[in-house]
Amino acid sequence: MLKLDHLRKSFGSLVAVDDLSLEVVGGEVFGLLGPNGAGKSTTIGMAIGLLKPDQGSVSLDGAGSPADPAVRRKIGVAPQSVALYDDLTAEENLRFFGRLFGLGGSALRDRVLAVLNLVGLEPRRRDRVKGYSGGMKRRLNLAAALIHDPPLLLLDEPTAGVDPQSRNNILELVTGLAKQGRTIVYTTHYMEEAQRLCSRVAIMDKGKILCVGSVDELIASHGGKSVVTIERDGESQRIDTSDPLSEIARVIGDGKQLRGVRIDRPDLESVFLAMTGRSLRD
Repeated sequence: MLKLDHLRKSFGSLVAVDDLSLEVVGGEVFGLLGPNGAGKSTTIGMAIGLLKPDQGSVSLDGAGSPADPAVRRKIGVAPQSVALYDDLTAEENLRFFGRLFGLGGSALRDRVLAVLNLVGLEPRRRDRVKGYSGGMKRRLNLAAALIHDPPLLLLDEPTAGVDPQSRNNILELVTGLAKQGRTIVYTTHYMEEAQRLCSRVAIMDKGKILCVGSVDELIASHGGKSVVTIERDGESQRIDTSDPLSEIARVIGDGKQLRGVRIDRPDLESVFLAMTGRSLRD
């Protein structure tokens, strides 16, 4: 569905993306993860035709470059910075964006109603967006990306700054869209979201792809060992192990009294930190 081939993009002396190649398969939810300044936004910009790569190419569904408006119509984008008009209602926003994609008449009316119902905003469709909560704006931002029914969605931090209920609603929406067969590229700083949603994940840093694979594959390859914590009266023991159950059986069999046992298994966050380091990024 989306092929990025040896992309490079510089801004002056800063190389934001450096020889990056990726293929996103139709029907998958593909997570693009990386710390601040990793090059994710620049990669997204080239993937949607907003930025022209210095080298390399982008191809969408075999139809060519998204720099071509006809090809770009296959993409829906929900940017991290909410792209809505506050003085318009939800309905007016969606009509405007729908017209940009050539929709009109009954087809536009039906599509506006469909996406408002999908994101749960139909009862508030005639309210101005400036009165919406952050979560409602995020959901309407997603509706705007869906208005022209594109086969490919690029969602850039779609749950940033929302309450837990809105966040859960957005994640359920993404899951539902994936079940319909839509292809989704999903960027987030929330590792649990990527672990929950994504069939495959790429971790990038300093403009390069560090690893690509399913969550289970990445955890097995880069997550490190499990940690078993043994609690006894007055002491706590941490044991790094590849076989936590055998380690627990050994400890139980030594005859000493236990107060508690905890297993901390590696997860996607373990992989992310192992690949990109633990230093702060500003």
